[in-house]
Parts: sequence; structure tokens; C-alpha cells
Amino acid sequence: MNRYNFGVIGNCSFLAFIDTNANVNWLCLPRFDSSFIFGSLLDKKKGGEFSIMSSNDKYKSQQYYLKNTNILATEFEMAEGKFRVIDFAPRFNQYDRYFRPLMLFRKIELIKGNPSIRVRCRPVDNYGKKIPDAVAGSNHIRYLNLSSHVRLTTDIPLNYIIGEKSFLLNETKYIVFSYGVPLEAPLAETSEQFLNKTRSYWVNWVKSTSIPYIFQDEVIRSALVLKLHQYEDTGAVIAAGSTSLPEFDQSHRNWDYRYCWMRDTYYTLNAFNNIGHFEELEKYFAFIQNLMLNEKQQIKPLYTITGERVPDEKILLLEGYLKNKPVRTGNNATYQTQNDVYGQILVSLLPLFIDKRLNYIDNQKSESITCWLLDRIEEYMDVPDSGLWEFGTTNQFHCYTYLFHWAGCMAAVKIGSLINRKDIVRKAKSLAEKSQVYIEKCYDRTKNAYMQSAGSTFFDASNLQLITMNYLNPNGGRAILHLKAHEQVLFKNENLFFRYMHDDLGSARNSFIICGFWYAEALAAIGMIDKSVKVISTLIKSSNHLGLFSEDADENFGQWGNFPQTYSHVGLVNAVYKLSKKIDNPIFL
Repeated sequence: MNRYNFGVIGNCSFLAFIDTNANVNWLCLPRFDSSFIFGSLLDKKKGGEFSIMSSNDKYKSQQYYLKNTNILATEFEMAEGKFRVIDFAPRFNQYDRYFRPLMLFRKIELIKGNPSIRVRCRPVDNYGKKIPDAVAGSNHIRYLNLSSHVRLTTDIPLNYIIGEKSFLLNETKYIVFSYGVPLEAPLAETSEQFLNKTRSYWVNWVKSTSIPYIFQDEVIRSALVLKLHQYEDTGAVIAAGSTSLPEFDQSHRNWDYRYCWMRDTYYTLNAFNNIGHFEELEKYFAFIQNLMLNEKQQIKPLYTITGERVPDEKILLLEGYLKNKPVRTGNNATYQTQNDVYGQILVSLLPLFIDKRLNYIDNQKSESITCWLLDRIEEYMDVPDSGLWEFGTTNQFHCYTYLFHWAGCMAAVKIGSLINRKDIVRKAKSLAEKSQVYIEKCYDRTKNAYMQSAGSTFFDASNLQLITMNYLNPNGGRAILHLKAHEQVLFKNENLFFRYMHDDLGSARNSFIICGFWYAEALAAIGMIDKSVKVISTLIKSSNHLGLFSEDADENFGQWGNFPQTYSHVGLVNAVYKLSKKIDNPIFL
């Protein structure tokens, strides 16, 4: 069974993946979408290495997060003794702003005995094409000829690291890997200070998180993961920190997910709203606003974390994860038409205007944004699109697109009423009615369900949102029949819920994890509480040893697709919140 046996750390400036051998197998700097500095995840030879391991090959390791934090511990035990590596990216409040440097801190802590360890640090650049020269200073190693100043500062003898020699660990040691500005401060003292401040930051952040009484551990970890994937400088939230992890083995469905998809807007902002983190919600919305200011006519399906067009796809000469090729950067979905984005943004805006805690109402801004988005819905009402699953060769009148046309227009009705614009209300109601006509064209009376698109005979898990977004009355018979029909076709082996069975690239092999959470959310909406709990409990088995979800899962709960997938974690958060609202006394569940 394939499992992603590594964790993720970060500070909203960068992400790093660290496996159970305490090797940094993925680290892109200075941005989420930059070249990797360490990338053995995709190529063992060209990806470099940054490991801290026992010199004895016979050892056991375990990995865990310090409670309610994004600080990762990897513990090693062997005959000679025991030690652990604590990895973190500093993040805490300083001088009325967040301190989040491009620095990875590694604390090597002796627990017992006299273990012998070995440290290897082999950074690379330009996706493995550039190998630096290592030059030792008094207490640091500089790696020259990279795209920025890269330095390793440590109290370990430098010759042991440069020569990759084993040495006895008889006391706690520290390493700081910095990109750009190096650490110019006492090493041990600063490392401990930053560790304590970072731990306090995450613990307090979790304390301020609103969570239900059910599935608390899973919601907390999902909230922490979601936070890590927001690029704080602009507010963008990426789909995942990785590229080219295949949807299934040798599928060639290997995509770069280190970008911000507009299709995720509604679900991500809804999750932030559910967990009560309005600062993140407002930052993300600011990113959306800036996109709309720069786009004159049409919003693209995805953007870089700085709001620019995503680069065209390029194939890298790397071996790939488990030899899965191609390895891609960039994403050609930027050229597709996905018309659901306008409604998604409108639905996402609504809490900012109706939630009294946010004090956000700005009539002029509300008018201009709402009118612009309604104009786009009107303009593209009769235009087929690629849909949220980004079918490369098929444009259709997707039910899901028109659901968000409808939902966006209903949100615009409320916004128009709030700012006393009757013309906006009239236009939004008219467009909502036209959207309904298209949605009903997708209804198949012989199947008692709404199909993927008008005239289609294919089921699509995204249409479960017809229930959870209240297009269909959750208490009505049509909603129940619609859910049961999708369940019979897309729910397999009691642990897989497929997004669809066929697309323009072939047949589905693995389930798309968020679809399972959509299913659980729909079950909760129609009042099937016990079944919803069971589905969520089963889906949790597809997370790894740290509670992190990938994009896809196989029938044995194996992990596939990019990782950690924010869509999957958002799906869990929103499903649990829907479920919690249906339970009178969730604490006794």
C-alpha cells in the first residue's frame, strides 16, 4: 500500500516535507512554486538530500507533531540509544507583524545513550540541474552559485557534515538552513527562543479556532494544514505544496498543484469561516479582489500565488515519484474556461457582508464587485465550459457550473438588498431563474438524478452539492433519490467515492477524497447522521500517520495524487461542521 510517510512544516512563506528518516525530501524556495532546493521526492539522484539519521542501519523511527502545532518530531531508537529531530519554520508575532523568515530550524535532541548519527546536506537548484560548491566558514557552510544566498549554520563540526561522517551525539545540536538573509545571532539560544515562540503561536492559534465536539483531532490538523498553505504575503491559498504526484500508479495524470484555483474559493473561505479564522478569510478575499481589479473580462481558473498567469506546462527530466512520469511544472488548465468561478466568488463574498463580526460592508466596493460578477454570469450563461474537473477536450453545459451561477445570483440578491440596490436584486433573480432552467436540463427522470451535464448520462459527485447548497430541499424526496442514485454508481467498496467513472483520459481508478466528504456532508444534510459519521470515520483511514490527506485514495486506503491536498482537508472541515449542526448533543456521540 502506497503511503506518503512524511509530514509538512511551514510558516506561510515556505513549506517543507520531512520523511520518517528525517530527510527533507521536498523544499521549494523562495516561494511555494519555486524550484526545489531539496527534491528527492521526485528524484533520488538529482533531488539532493538533507537528512539526519542514525549511523546504525538497524533502527526504528516514529514521527509526530508536537500537540496542536506545525512542529514536527522524528524520533529514532537503536541499540546504542535514542534521539529525536525537531523540525520547524519560525512563525510568531514580532513588531506588530508576523516573523516568518526563509529559515528551516532543526534541533537534534539526545534522549538516552550514545547514538552515532550522520548529517547530509546536499542542496540543489533549478530542479536538480545546478549543484553548488560548499565553502566552510567559522561555524557555517555556504552553498555557492545558487539563486540566492544559502547557508547552513550549526554547532556540529563542519567537517563531519561536509565529509558526511558519523559522529557521537552526546548533547543537543542545532542546525539552521537559511535562504537569503542568514541567521546572525547566538545559535542555541535563538533556536530555543524561536522554537518556544513558534510553539506558543500555533497553540494559541488552535485555541482561537472554533471546532465542534466531534472529530476534533482531525479538524484541528486540517485547520493547521490549511493555514500552512496560505501564502501570507498575498493571501493566496494553494491547492497543494507538491507537483507531479500521480493520481494512480503510471497514470500519467501528474499535475503541478502549487497554484491557487478559483474553483476552491467557496469551499476554502467557507472552511475558514467555519473554524472562525477571519483574518485568513479576509486575506484570501483581498487576493481575489486584486485579481478582479487586474482582469478586464474573464477570470482564469487558476493563478500563481502573486496573482499572475500560471506558466505553461514544462516537462522536467526527473525520474518521478515511484518512477511516475512526466514531472511537470506549470499548468495548462490556465487556458481553460471554467464559468463556475463567478458564482463561487459571489457566494464566498456573502459572509463578509452579512457577518456582523467582520464590519466589512463597503457599499461602493460591494456594488462594483457584485455587478461585475453578475455581468460575467450573464455573458457566459449560454457558454459551455470545461467544468471543475478540467476536462481537456470536452466543453459541456455542466450542472455544477449552473449550480454556482444560481447560488451566486442568490447571494447577489442578498447583497443587493443589504446595500439597497433594487436593480442588482432584479438582475440577480432573473439570472438565477435562467440558471435553474439549465440545471433542470441535466435532470434524468429515468435515473431520478441530475447528470454531469445537459444531455449526459454520466453521474458526477460534484452534483451532491445540489443538496448541501440547498438547491434541492434536503428534506424532500428528490434530494434523497438523487443521493441514492449517485451512491449506487459512485460509492465503491465502502471506502471509495469516485468523482465520476469516465473522463476524456480514460476510466477512474482511485477515489477523489473530497468527494467522499461531499457525500458525508450530503448524508448529514438529509438527516442520515449515523451513516455520515461512518463515512467520515472510514475516510479518515486514508490519511497518513500524521493525519494528512492526499488528493486521491485507492481501495486499500493508499495515498495518491498531490499532497497534502487542501481540498481534502477543507472537505473534512466542512463535512464535520455540517454534521455537528445536525446533532443535538455531539459531545455524547
